[in-house]
Formats: sequence, C-alpha cells, structure tokens
Amino acid sequence: MTPHLEIKNLHVQVEGKAILKGIDLTIQPGEIHAIMGPNGSGKSTLANTLAGHPKYVITQGDVLYQGESVLDWGPDERAQKGIFLAFQYPMAIPGVTVANFLRTALNAKRRATGANGNSKSISIPEFRKLMIKQMELLKLDPTFATRYLNDGFSGGEKKRVEILQMAVLNPQLAVLDETDSGLDIDALRIVSEGVNAVMNPQLGILLITHYQRILNYIKPQFIHVLVSGKLAMSGGPELALQLEEKGYDWIIAAAAK
Repeated sequence: MTPHLEIKNLHVQVEGKAILKGIDLTIQPGEIHAIMGPNGSGKSTLANTLAGHPKYVITQGDVLYQGESVLDWGPDERAQKGIFLAFQYPMAIPGVTVANFLRTALNAKRRATGANGNSKSISIPEFRKLMIKQMELLKLDPTFATRYLNDGFSGGEKKRVEILQMAVLNPQLAVLDETDSGLDIDALRIVSEGVNAVMNPQLGILLITHYQRILNYIKPQFIHVLVSGKLAMSGGPELALQLEEKGYDWIIAAAAK
C-alpha cells in the first residue's frame, strides 16, 4: 500500500534559520500520528511546510504524497489533491460567508480532481444538504452558514469551522495544527468528536499538539516527540501519558547527549 505521506530527511529553513533538521515520518491510510513537543521545537513549521507555505524553505529531503513529490506543488495544488491543513490561528475573512467559502473550495477541488467521476460544480441544493449534515455533526448552529468566515467567532467556533471544512472537503491527508489551542473542555470534546466522525480508512491524520488532553478523545496509534527540529522519540499511546506525567525535560536531556 502506498503511504499517504512520506517525509524523508526533511530540512527546513525560515528566514535563513534552520528549524527542521532531518525529519523522517510515514503515515499510512487510516493512521493517526500525533506530534508533541515543547514550544519552538518546529511543530508548526512542519505543518506549514506540508501545506506549501512559501516562507518555509526546504533545503534538503523530500515530501511524498501518495508516492509523488510535492516540492513543486503550490498550496492550492496540494489542497486540491487532498492535503488539508487546519490552522492553529484561523483567519477571519469579513464579507465572505462560511457557505460561500466552503462551496467555492469544494468546487475548486472537484474541478481539479474530477471528484466522484464528476468535475462539475456541486449544485446549491446538494451542497446545502452536505453542509447541514456536517454542521449537525459538529453541533454548529445552521445560522453559521450565513455568517462571515471566522469574523467575531469564539476560539471554539473557529476550530469547529476548521473541522467543518475538513468534513466537507473530505481530504486524504489532514494536518491538524494545535486544534486544541484555546479550547475549553466542552469545545475540545465537540471538536474531537467531529474529527473522529470524519475519520475513515482512507484518511491519514497528523495531529500536532502540546498537551495529552486532546488524546483522551482522539486516539492516535503513534506518538512522536519533536525537539529542536528532530524527532527525538517515537512510541505508542503510552508515550503521551509519560509526557503528561514527566514533561519534556527528560527527552530534551536525552536528545542533547
């Protein structure tokens, strides 16, 4: 089976400063991998690099999506082919409603990929049915469809709309960059339930987080600890419990030897 994601010896610079210093990681369809680590370790750099942000310069290594290198793909091509990034800090776009944003994004993907054997735009009634179904799943009031994207939304509402985008676009690879950031317990549970509901055997997830608490709801098969731009340790779900109990200092000390 071809992995959804293969990261090979990835080195990344930001404004001339080396941030990632040799990352190797493989995600198969149906797998959830969590990346944890202290502030400044390179977690968000990895997420933005996978999404194709031009600020993040790959100086060595490769990133393969379903067996193809993405290094020459722009952010739009990556998104159209099924790579999704949920932002840590979603941007507000006044003047653009949630419904119009989602339908435009979905139609762009359909035109690029011929989704469901059909490259035609989705009809408004068909889209509305799809959107309402996913909004109910995420416990989002239907009136959100007519509100401007993230404009005046709470932190929890922004994150739920990010997962709504994921549900509507149905990606093959989802990178969730600190989706738990700024969420209270109730919002965290609702967002996590949404991620679990969207999860399917064809989806691979890379979940980036500081804290073990989201892993009480979203159950990864693999945990990786990123320290100073390198994966210092990998393991199963039990590793997250060790981090919750002991923090990162013991791993940082071991990585420094």
